Amino acid sequence: MSLRARLSQPDILLAPGVFDALTGLIAEQAGAQAVYLSGAAIAYTRFGRPDIGLVAMSEVADTIAVLRDRIALPIVVDADNGFGNALNVQRTTRAFERMGANALQFEDQTLPKRCGHLDGKTLVSAAEMVGKIAAACDARSSEETLIIARTDAISVEGFDAALDRAERYSEAGADMLFVEAPQSMAQLRQISDSFADRLPLMANMVEGGKTPALTAQELQELGFSLVIFPGGIVRTLAARAREYYGNLIATGSNAGFRDRMFDFSALNDVIGTPEMLELGRRFEGRDDSD
Repeated sequence: MSLRARLSQPDILLAPGVFDALTGLIAEQAGAQAVYLSGAAIAYTRFGRPDIGLVAMSEVADTIAVLRDRIALPIVVDADNGFGNALNVQRTTRAFERMGANALQFEDQTLPKRCGHLDGKTLVSAAEMVGKIAAACDARSSEETLIIARTDAISVEGFDAALDRAERYSEAGADMLFVEAPQSMAQLRQISDSFADRLPLMANMVEGGKTPALTAQELQELGFSLVIFPGGIVRTLAARAREYYGNLIATGSNAGFRDRMFDFSALNDVIGTPEMLELGRRFEGRDDSD
């Protein structure tokens, strides 16, 4: 089933955040139906830096490629602001689609962008963003590649302006709308009332962020079609890593942490080492007559 078809179903689609092939694989094994490649998570894990526009287009493209090589799930990709103007958006769309993305999320922030739940953002004009959305739709090679329009206007221009921008982005051809960082249940309901009968809506759950923390079921009841939990895995791994390193340095051993980690064999089972070695043996000892 295509991502577009899945989003037309009544049940909300939950996409966990991932940042590499290992987290993508584990999310798939856990039963996820799609994953969200978070630009923030790439910045956190690859650079140990905040989500303030440091990640390059090529670095995201490389991550999509390794994810697609390892998992079969639909991949929703954070494409930031397209890494430039409308021509950059077109290049980004072609590259990410070629690497295996199923949906691209573009936002209306200026360069350098920053996390939607940080203060101090600035926006391009609505007219410029309309052009970017049209450029992305024109550049994709398949109508099954979805273009998600995100606006960060709530914290910059106010809630009504955010709805106005979302309306214009819808008219420009966006397949899905993402009004980032609504600050109350009333705002979430108004977003749904304004658009849910016309386009799928996306919601972003950030622990400690500006939006009320809701379950996927609660968002479904509000009228949302897709919910992402983009940074939860990084916050979990960071908290566990701090515990692990602290224990190792304090005790000189992993013994006290064994019940909170995979052993060597268990990790190899997760990543499919026995199956890959068996596959390799199929090609050993072949000659030209085979």
